[in-house]
Amino acid sequence: MNLHENTCRACDGTGLLMDDEQWKYTCSVCGGDGILQAGEKPEPETAFDVDENNRTLE
Repeated sequence: MNLHENTCRACDGTGLLMDDEQWKYTCSVCGGDGILQAGEKPEPETAFDVDENNRTLE
């Protein structure tokens, strides 16, 4: 399996996601490392806390 196959598709390997206001956040799929290994679950271990606009709270 090559590096391209392990690249997180949600963040394109950058480890960051961007919202509609151009704010950047750690990728919640790969955990910020930009790589999703075969067999690794993309779901977070715990639910996200969100505000009334459905933005994640850290």
